[in-house]
Amino acid sequence: MKILVADKISPIGVEFLRKQEGFEVIEAYGSSPEKILELSKDVSAIIVRSDTKVPREVIENAPNLKAVGRAGVGVDNIDIQAATDNGVVVMNTPGGNTVATAELTFTHMLCGARPVSQASQSMREGRWDRKIYGGSELRNKTLGICGMGRIGAEVAKRAQAFDMNVVGYDPYLTEARAETLGIKQVELAELFKVADYITVHMPLTDSTRYMIDEAAIETMKDGVRLFNCARGGIIKEDALLAAVQSGKVAAAGLDVYESEPLAEDHPFRGEKNIVLTPHLGASTAEAQESVGVEIAETISAVLKTGSISNAINMPSLDAKTIEKVGPYLDLCSKLGSLAHQIALEKVEKLKISYFGKIVDLDANSLTRGILKGFLTDVSANVNFVNAFSVMENLGLSSEIVKSSTETDYTELIRIEAFYGNGDKVSVEGTLIGNSKSPRVVNINGREIEVEPTGDLLVIANHDELGIVGQVGTVIGKDGVNIAGMSLSRNEIGGVALNIVALDSPLSDSALKEISDISAIKQAKLVHL
Repeated sequence: MKILVADKISPIGVEFLRKQEGFEVIEAYGSSPEKILELSKDVSAIIVRSDTKVPREVIENAPNLKAVGRAGVGVDNIDIQAATDNGVVVMNTPGGNTVATAELTFTHMLCGARPVSQASQSMREGRWDRKIYGGSELRNKTLGICGMGRIGAEVAKRAQAFDMNVVGYDPYLTEARAETLGIKQVELAELFKVADYITVHMPLTDSTRYMIDEAAIETMKDGVRLFNCARGGIIKEDALLAAVQSGKVAAAGLDVYESEPLAEDHPFRGEKNIVLTPHLGASTAEAQESVGVEIAETISAVLKTGSISNAINMPSLDAKTIEKVGPYLDLCSKLGSLAHQIALEKVEKLKISYFGKIVDLDANSLTRGILKGFLTDVSANVNFVNAFSVMENLGLSSEIVKSSTETDYTELIRIEAFYGNGDKVSVEGTLIGNSKSPRVVNINGREIEVEPTGDLLVIANHDELGIVGQVGTVIGKDGVNIAGMSLSRNEIGGVALNIVALDSPLSDSALKEISDISAIKQAKLVHL
């Protein structure tokens, strides 16, 4: 079996693969996309870092491809959907570069406080500019950390050692976890207002893209310092440039960019108060050796035994178990995602209940599928392997119940997502027919039937005449076709639930128009 190592990993990892019987290792560092396409045609696995892209074209050109391994965390350079469509497992090494990235972040913070880089350059140019390169101390300053996962937590530890006051924002960080970390939990707007230094450690999603833009920077302290060693696009580059030039932002440090590599003529290169590094987050000898060896071992295992670990797009299960639980995993993931998307407040606890024949299956695997769906928008790195640890890092608790109570279905999964005040949202689902097609059959105690796929408009409204017509009129006016509709109510004149399946997403203006209808309590567009 051929293994294409497209980006340079630890020599120890490469040597490990070469020693495995039946493996042929092809090292093709720095190859062009055309060369990668040519080399991939008969390989069983591809290993990359962040430089080489693995698009659909490459995946579909490789009929023998079984696995793509990323020596690192982010998998933005791999077409996950194409891999899934073609039965290719995508794996990463989620823990190998945590400390390396945290330390680089802190290096940028120190350079933002003391202009070491600029002073060093002036010395190389023969100057002695002692008076113009004054700085400030980190001690007693407030650091705001956006994203309190593994890396954010490591940054917090280092900041506390420098006597900084640390505040953290994370939609899924509980007070108990914040207390354990020794930080103060705040909302994002408060963090922007009080922090002297701000660093981001969140995935790039629709909700985090341009999270720090012109409006956000305007609410910050004059002289704030901003840092991003996570993902380009979380901080809007045009907004940051203008803020540095105006003096609103005193200093910035970036390791990632909206487009990489950074263009030679990018205006950031001319700003002395922005320290730039070329995506070095994982570039330490220790981190590279760790992730290189780990991905080599992972690829070897999946090719030789079928054992899967650190999978992004499928559960880490043995083949026999996958055969039994496979039909349920998609349902579990969709139910988890739906529960997350319709939640109105921060969720503190999940209660997952299994009824009927499903209790005889591997509840651990099913639960991981639910957690993966629930946490997908929270962490770009969540998968079937690390779902429980991500939950733990965020301070979320879960309760698993296998019940013998009879229901209207031979198999049923119920998810209840509890807020801190005890209120909750709930969803239920099952598989129907010989094809075992997934269905959502209950939302918040109201019986419905809807296929959990594509764009769904979830509406809760007072049971009044004409609501369906009003909603349909707005949707039609927006040029969106209704694929299906499921209605339910608890009593005449009570609260009704309306699930509208759409052929395409609704515009923001149309969603607002529907939300503004007086009888409607909530209108939420979800995508499954």
